[in-house]
Amino acid sequence: MSEEKQLNLFETDVNSKLRLTDPKTPILPGTYKTMEEIKNDCERCHRCDLGENRTNAVIGRGNPQAKIMIVGEGPGQQEDERGLPFVGRSGQLLDKILESVELNSDRDVFISNAVRCRPPQNRTPLVKEIAACKPYLLEQIRLVNPKIILLSGAVAVKALTGDRRGISKIRGQWMEWEGRLCMPIFHPAYLLRNSSKEPGQPKWLMWQDLQAVRAKLDELNK
Repeated sequence: MSEEKQLNLFETDVNSKLRLTDPKTPILPGTYKTMEEIKNDCERCHRCDLGENRTNAVIGRGNPQAKIMIVGEGPGQQEDERGLPFVGRSGQLLDKILESVELNSDRDVFISNAVRCRPPQNRTPLVKEIAACKPYLLEQIRLVNPKIILLSGAVAVKALTGDRRGISKIRGQWMEWEGRLCMPIFHPAYLLRNSSKEPGQPKWLMWQDLQAVRAKLDELNK
């Protein structure tokens, strides 16, 4: 092997280690070609402290070519154990909500989170943890290239767009981020704590929001 090739391999290895350990090292657009490549790096990632206690990095589930992408907050215990997002009670409710507007979670959406590793005791991810993990999310969005992004809960909204408003104030409103249509929606965990289906209540509002999403998707598909 030539000296130039050896030097290039050394630099590539150093850059790879830095991006997995130093949150200030950028992960540039186009770094990854597949979700599997992102998963492989996330399983070795220590850009923040969350990696110290993970069982599995939680990358995503669903169709990586879907027209709708859903971004949640972060993995819980079941997600950490199984390596998939939204597989506990919240995920089961999310699947039912999607089915109510004829969207299948395996076929019609791709689901990810603001962070890929479980925060201790399921606490809200810290700002520095979200920032360290955001490049992976941006690469996922680039690969999926969705027409619509649903931001599930205030943490997801803030993580992607920087908007700090409460979810109750902005849910159901279309917004544009980086040329993409986005809609903040309630997190399913919030709906589990607010189970009334009466008009004006969170579950009823979620139903209205998902109907609007379904209509927008049909419009874009024409």
